[in-house]
Amino acid sequence: MITHFRVTPFDAGMHVLKSDKTLQLVECAQLDFMVRTRLITRLLREGIGFVNASQLVRFDRPIGTFTRVRMETVVLCADDKFTWFAHTLWVEGTVHAEVLVKMKFKQGRRTVRPSEVLGACPPDKPARVLAWDEALKT
Repeated sequence: MITHFRVTPFDAGMHVLKSDKTLQLVECAQLDFMVRTRLITRLLREGIGFVNASQLVRFDRPIGTFTRVRMETVVLCADDKFTWFAHTLWVEGTVHAEVLVKMKFKQGRRTVRPSEVLGACPPDKPARVLAWDEALKT
C-alpha cells in the first residue's frame, strides 16, 4: 500500500522531519491501510481497534521540509497476538527511513488474532524483526 505525504514546516524542526512527526505519519499510513483494504468497516462494526505495542525507527537520510514522501506499508508477518508492519519512507527513489510497528488488534480487553482480521499472513519473522524482538527481551 502506498501513501504520499508532503513534509511541512509544522512537521520539521529547523529543516528536517522530526521523529515524533514520523511516527504520526506512520499512524496515518496504518489507518490509510485499514481504509483502503476495507478493513475499517469490519473493525468499526465489530468494535475492534488496533494498538501499537512497539515501534522501531531507522533513519538513513534526513527528510527536508517541503519534501514529497512516498510511504510503502506492508504486513511483514504475524503470530497469534501481533502483526508486524513495515513502513518505508522513500524520497525520489531513495529509502530515507523505515519504521517497524508491532501492533495488535483489540476488541475490548480481548486480543484478536491477526488471522481473524487480516487473513493469512506470513508466519516467519524476517531477521530484522527477530533481532528487534530479541532486543526487547533484554
